[in-house]
Amino acid sequence: MAAALLATRQRTLGLMQAWQAALPDLAVPPSPGMNPPLWEWGHIAWFQEWWTVRNRQRHEGIRSASSGDGFAPSLMPHADALYNSSEVAHDSRWSLALPDFEHTQGYLSDVLAHSLAHLQATPDASDEALYFWRLVLQHEAMHNEASVYMAQDLGLAVPETLCVGHTHTAHPGADTPLHLPAQEWTLGHHGPGFAFDNECLAHTVRLQAFDIDANAVTWSQYLPFVQATGYALPPHVRCEQGVWQMRRMGAWRTMDPQAPVVHVNAVDAQAWCEWAGRRLPTEAEWECAAHATGFVWGQVWEWTASDFAPYPGFVAHPYRDYSEPWWHDHRVLRGACAATSAHLMDVRYRNFFAPQRRDIFAGFRSVAL
Repeated sequence: MAAALLATRQRTLGLMQAWQAALPDLAVPPSPGMNPPLWEWGHIAWFQEWWTVRNRQRHEGIRSASSGDGFAPSLMPHADALYNSSEVAHDSRWSLALPDFEHTQGYLSDVLAHSLAHLQATPDASDEALYFWRLVLQHEAMHNEASVYMAQDLGLAVPETLCVGHTHTAHPGADTPLHLPAQEWTLGHHGPGFAFDNECLAHTVRLQAFDIDANAVTWSQYLPFVQATGYALPPHVRCEQGVWQMRRMGAWRTMDPQAPVVHVNAVDAQAWCEWAGRRLPTEAEWECAAHATGFVWGQVWEWTASDFAPYPGFVAHPYRDYSEPWWHDHRVLRGACAATSAHLMDVRYRNFFAPQRRDIFAGFRSVAL
């Protein structure tokens, strides 16, 4: 656990340095898909401090309170007023008097040292005792991925080694559909280990037989739809003198036609499916198929047909604002992208975004009607 926290922090610090080199004033325009970089990094430290340092019930896992007298003061004065995402409105973050780069780094370092000391003193290695360290690890990994897609959206030059969070399976050249027979599928987390609250509780879903793409839809499949219908191109895509190109971290490169489509939103994915006589998979179909031989995933997040909604019997975990505020107006994505940390990758992980978002590294695969 300590090694994972340290490795993730090294990526955080590397991304901080890369952002400062590419954008010295660290000023980004207000946008629903962005945060001020200094706020992002301070929030990472605050979140780790809140749950693993200040939380006196940190070893009690999901039985811990979420706030109140069980939490000690912060190492940084006024930290709650700056970085508590549950209380600090998104649009107000651009007007906060945030600590500078050096002091933000110092806060990150101090919190990590205290967090590791408390981890060392953890009474056992049970799922309950380690719950909050696993939570803050996943949280920091998510913000690192956000740092990459924000840099991509702004066209910043960030080293590729910092953009890649895991080594994914290379995509094959052909797409052989997979047939899944009718069956009962257990959807949701079951067994030991960490799970987010929206992954609980495991329950049985009845699936009809279906045929699903073995790979995410590629540019060679998507661009004919654009050319035939005049549909708008995704961001970071252009055709120059008959050559299709993609912009990656500010640099235009020749497009690989067999690479998965990326920077499409749920509406774009649905439009292609209607044009192609296909449909998006439900998240249960996606998860079931992901366990089949020949199913390739991990290059792009994949939109599903499922709204982000609670599983039956849902109970919020102590970090109450992780799931509940987003029910029903967000869409579930499954899989992972190249920028996703290996610590976050799990075939049952439910990612979720507003269906109009194109800034994330998202594509899709399809199912036969």
